[in-house]
Amino acid sequence: MKDADNAHDIPPAEDEEIDEVLPAAIGAGEWIGTPEACARLGVTLRTLYRFIDSGQLPAYKMGRVIRLRAHEVEEFIQSARIAPGTLEHLYPEPHPRPERPKASPPRPARPVPSRARSPRARQGEEGEEPQAGDAGRPGS
Repeated sequence: MKDADNAHDIPPAEDEEIDEVLPAAIGAGEWIGTPEACARLGVTLRTLYRFIDSGQLPAYKMGRVIRLRAHEVEEFIQSARIAPGTLEHLYPEPHPRPERPKASPPRPARPVPSRARSPRARQGEEGEEPQAGDAGRPGS
């Protein structure tokens, strides 16, 4: 308790220096929740958690709530900025396509099977005689 009482006994000259440092050190700035951070970054909650878990984006757990500092989210956005001329690997020079073989001549059309009934199917119809190979069959 004694330290807390002495915290107010700072000489005036040092007070001015502390006023300049305290807001930055203590966390002056806006705290935002994960939904707002996702909206600012344009990413899903799952991606935001991946950034936090990998250490790319600082976050703070206060009880069951995760909070981020708005200025740290903005710094993360600036650090993710792509420098011009660094994406050449994503659009390599197109390779010339191999020449396609010329089209072969069209195939002759396949004969269409007729729908005429076979001689066996006609057997047994009235008025027709059995075929020559059907002579010894029962029912003839």
